[in-house]
Amino acid sequence: MVVRRVAVIGAGPSGLTSTKACLEEGLEPTCFESSHDIGGLWKFKEKPEPGRANIYQSVVINSSKEVMSFSDFPPPAELPNNMHHSEIMIYLRLYAQEFNLMQHIHLQTAVVSVRQTPDFAGTGQWEVETEKTEGQRETHVFDAVIVCTGHFTQPHLPLKDFPGIESFQGRYFHSWEYRSTAGLEGKRVVVIGMGNSGADIAVDISRVAERVYLSTRSGAWVVSRVALRGLPIDIYFSRLDTLIRSLFPSWTNRMLEKKLNEPFDHKLYGIQPKHGFFVQIPVVNDDLPSRILSGRVQVKPNVKEFSGSSVVFTDGSIIDKVDFVVFATGYNYGFPFLPAALQAKCGYRLRLYKHVFPPALTKPTLAVVGFIHGLGAINPLAEMQARWATRVLKGLITLPNEKTMMSEIERDTAVMHQKYACSERNPLQVDYIPYLDSLAKEVGARPNIPWLILKDPKLALEVFCGPATPYQYRLTGPGRWAGARQAILTQWERVFQPLKTRVVPEPETKPSSTLRIIVIFSCAALVSCFIYNKHHHSSFLTPPTFLRSLSQL
Repeated sequence: MVVRRVAVIGAGPSGLTSTKACLEEGLEPTCFESSHDIGGLWKFKEKPEPGRANIYQSVVINSSKEVMSFSDFPPPAELPNNMHHSEIMIYLRLYAQEFNLMQHIHLQTAVVSVRQTPDFAGTGQWEVETEKTEGQRETHVFDAVIVCTGHFTQPHLPLKDFPGIESFQGRYFHSWEYRSTAGLEGKRVVVIGMGNSGADIAVDISRVAERVYLSTRSGAWVVSRVALRGLPIDIYFSRLDTLIRSLFPSWTNRMLEKKLNEPFDHKLYGIQPKHGFFVQIPVVNDDLPSRILSGRVQVKPNVKEFSGSSVVFTDGSIIDKVDFVVFATGYNYGFPFLPAALQAKCGYRLRLYKHVFPPALTKPTLAVVGFIHGLGAINPLAEMQARWATRVLKGLITLPNEKTMMSEIERDTAVMHQKYACSERNPLQVDYIPYLDSLAKEVGARPNIPWLILKDPKLALEVFCGPATPYQYRLTGPGRWAGARQAILTQWERVFQPLKTRVVPEPETKPSSTLRIIVIFSCAALVSCFIYNKHHHSSFLTPPTFLRSLSQL
């Protein structure tokens, strides 16, 4: 059976790039989106909508625009490096427009169930049942399905872990519900959980609240978006960095942690974790240290219990008259529309070959895209998964047998649990560039550095030592883009462009200190010669006059 018609579930970044990948391979995608718009997580909603990802008004992306871009669509140069969610939506709309994706997207159409057809063993087809906003249901038959619904839709609210919460006199809610600081002015707020959302929300609220208390069980490494010269920190991540880290992991970790402790001592601030930097995704926050320093945010240990309007912490300290508690305690993940057999786990992660394909299917016609974490942007990860998955669906790449895939899944899971702090809320993490390279190799799009050194040394230097931007995966192979080289060589221009809103004129040039020293010593040598040659010294400046002249240089 030849795969032709593909259902794509979700129109966030992963769904958009999966739809485009289908079109690149000559497949016919139909993308179903339950919301009234594209964007997924990045589409801000005034009111939280159950079953959908939500963000708050102040959200700015942690990854810079060049690193989080799609591989054949550089972001407009005028967009800021770390974009507000509204600007990410601008980029996603431009992407959808450039590749004519909207005509393949059905908005306000939720997928209710995905099940194998009765003759699946022969055809590999799926029955996809959808429901429109007005309640109308339809069943469609597709040759393949790509799931792109993400994992920020089911808030984890562990109330059983916090005795007394049922009688708490204030209000509590999950960070999924948080929109803005409205209504929190002058209040006492406790934020539980120090992930990226918890730190962001604590900082946000601290600008209007009486006091914010940030409760953390294990602490976190905190990095700023702003690095050397005020440029985005992830623009300095390169293939060279990855190579050095793989050769000297302990040394690299020590040096990085030492560097992170220079602007503020994590231990002194009460947030230093027991784990190393690369074991868990760090907190990216520019303002948290200053908010702690100014006392607007106070770091506390884990919450032991609630008592009336008081919060009791594990160190015995008590905060009275607490008005609000925000649970930034992560998300559960699941795909309720999929058959239970396809949601089997290996450790904490789903049992997916290369985090994409369920190994037990008789025909590999269902893929999961974008359900992944890495120390880098999600868009390039999802895009590479989609490029690989669509070539598997089309039959251009053959997967190993089930036994081999299961063996690799178990091996990868063991390594992942050994290297990273995985849990039910953080079920998986991959090495960013190595994972991208592994899929790109199968696609035939991995950049060949030795060959580039011989053919195009300038490009090779930028690919190896420069930012690890996704354009590298369009230099060669299927999906090759003629503009990839230019995109790589001009990426720094797009980084600098939004910073040049006020051009500072260059200072007037003056002789450098080195030049002055040379002039002084040369003149001193001449003076010595003049003094020695007494016959002509009257024709020149006397030494005192000459030295006064030198002093004016």
